[in-house]
Amino acid sequence: MNINRFFANTANANVDTGRRTFLKVATAGSAGLTLGISLSAGAQAQATAASVADTALEYNAFVSITPDNTVRIYIKHLEMGQGVYTGLATCVAEELDADWAQIVCEHAPVDTAKYANLLMGQQGTGGSTAMANSFMQLRRAGAAAKAMLVSAAAQRWQVSADEISVRDGVVSHGSHSTTFGELAMDAAQQTPPANDSLVLKTPDQFRLIGSESTLRKDVGKHDGTAIYTQDVQLPGMLTAVVAHAPRFGARVRSFDASAALARKGVRQVFEIDTGIAVVADDYWSATKGRELLQIEWDESRAETRSSNTLLQQYRDLLDTEGAIAEQHGNATATLADASDKVELVFEFPYLAHAQMEPVNCVAQVKGNSAELWYGCQSATGDQMAVAQLLGVQPQDVKINTVFAGGGFGRRANPMADYVLEAVRIARQLPDTPVKLVWSREDDMQGGFYRPAYAHKLSAALNSQGKPTAFQARIAGQSIMAGTSMAAMMVSNGIDNTSVEGLTEFSYDIPERRVELHTTEVGIPVQWWRSVGNTHTAFSKEVFIDALARNAGIDPVEYRLSLLANNPRETAVLKLAAEKAGWGTKELPAGWGRGVAVHTSFGSTVAEVAEVSVQGNSFKVERVVAAIDCGIAVNPSIVRAQVEGAIAYGLSAALQDELTLTDGIVDQSNFHNYQVLRMNAMPVIETHILPSTNAPSGVGEPGTPPIAPAVANALADATGQRLTRLPLKLA
Repeated sequence: MNINRFFANTANANVDTGRRTFLKVATAGSAGLTLGISLSAGAQAQATAASVADTALEYNAFVSITPDNTVRIYIKHLEMGQGVYTGLATCVAEELDADWAQIVCEHAPVDTAKYANLLMGQQGTGGSTAMANSFMQLRRAGAAAKAMLVSAAAQRWQVSADEISVRDGVVSHGSHSTTFGELAMDAAQQTPPANDSLVLKTPDQFRLIGSESTLRKDVGKHDGTAIYTQDVQLPGMLTAVVAHAPRFGARVRSFDASAALARKGVRQVFEIDTGIAVVADDYWSATKGRELLQIEWDESRAETRSSNTLLQQYRDLLDTEGAIAEQHGNATATLADASDKVELVFEFPYLAHAQMEPVNCVAQVKGNSAELWYGCQSATGDQMAVAQLLGVQPQDVKINTVFAGGGFGRRANPMADYVLEAVRIARQLPDTPVKLVWSREDDMQGGFYRPAYAHKLSAALNSQGKPTAFQARIAGQSIMAGTSMAAMMVSNGIDNTSVEGLTEFSYDIPERRVELHTTEVGIPVQWWRSVGNTHTAFSKEVFIDALARNAGIDPVEYRLSLLANNPRETAVLKLAAEKAGWGTKELPAGWGRGVAVHTSFGSTVAEVAEVSVQGNSFKVERVVAAIDCGIAVNPSIVRAQVEGAIAYGLSAALQDELTLTDGIVDQSNFHNYQVLRMNAMPVIETHILPSTNAPSGVGEPGTPPIAPAVANALADATGQRLTRLPLKLA
């Protein structure tokens, strides 16, 4: 979701034989220190300590230390491969001066009052905010725990706390030394330090933050012991699948379940709001039962337009004035009077999230309460949605968060779609745990896509070929309309996520105007990795590149001339260009080089792409990326995230396209929605701009620049200016 504007404990769960105990927590018999940090709106920290013997999580606890010398850190964000376990644990361990080997991470329970994302006001993971909102909060938690350990040691040894040192999990003074575990009970009795008394390290004192040697803490993925939703097994658990309508908006008119119910293993078949649920002993029986259903759909309110029809309607809208999203000066008049102007039209298809693990959820409804197990990305939203559905209080809905196999925004569904679907099914089987499973086909054809868009960009040029006026018109669906975030993100009919990246323009152009046509279409949409920047960065950077070549000026130099008042993008662009050998390294015949720079989620990324072309086919050979993301807490994870973001963006640039024919999605699996293959992956170099600023987003900012960088490289190699994604040479 867009953040640019405002930048666990479980029970009764077992896993398959041979896997580790499901989300172990400190037992009641292991007394020790549990520390919590609570931040008010003004980011004031408080610390509180309690014995684990009394409660494992006492008032917003982030850190617990037990006598066995384990430092357990409760992670308030979903670990779905982005490395948040490691990053947040690094912040705690740095200020605690713990031994990295003694750190254990665990998802925190869902409790908005304690674990809210400080940039969102609710507990959730998204917008590349996990590190940005937690950096100081978790460092303070580590510093407060360290202060309490030192205070306990000072009392025990009758020495001054100022004379005590802490390193690698050992507290020392002269001939005295002890471990955190040995001090845990005494430390729990200390008065928590006041926030203004906490002394945090300066960047030059960091030993873990910025280190290349910290091993990841989301362990078990290499040997199959990590727990995902599919691994959850509960006594008496059943499996459910749902038959959804082939067209969005259609409803069940009638159905015949007799053949399905005759199938061995099928327990129940019934209608829910989203289709027909088939509940069985196992997934195979459920899917086979679903295949035997006879369903008649009422399509009187269904969306029946094809994607090509929609895009033509969008193109037509670009010839009419839209709602004004941003205006500086009188760009319309300047463009009307200009003798030299450039205009380009861009098209973007619907995109599926295509995360490796399709959505799924285990739910159990008991009386006036519910318990769920899944990779929960939108904790507050999901909890409230389930509570509203069941007519209970949010605290009556317990969510146990497990690892998720990617998300890219899909798991943070604003309607809690698949979560509510699981609860609706479980509600029909009281006290019985039910695992709802969406297949790849269900996920691909189930809606909630990155919307399709069309853009028209226009510029009036002076005698040097520089823009004096700029206008952008955008047509497409709003991802915020109808959601709980609309009040915050939609103003005067403008969904900020539709225009971000073209509003608050990075290039210095005196007169600017951005217009938006928000379309009404019955295809469910939601945020996708980097949200609106996925399309606005492409049109912006391809357009600027076209202006540069139109003026006969080197594309990097042209950009730099328009970024004179933007030192951050200037520095990142220069770094990427230098490392790529821009202007100094000659390319082989038939190759081209292109560049793009964009700021999103608080970070700036520049990427230089090199392509080789043969006929009407091409290959991206090399990508050089530079990023300014503030302090790089874990440089190796930053590089991995940038590389992953580039791969994800390349998929969309080269081949991803979700189409509809008469309202029915054409794609179903990876054979016809082909994500990037290994043989198409380029060599990637990632360079991190040194910084002492607070961390900003990393997971998403690497995606927006790659498609325009490749398009610009193709223009360099072939002279063809491609303005439609995915990219195809004539």
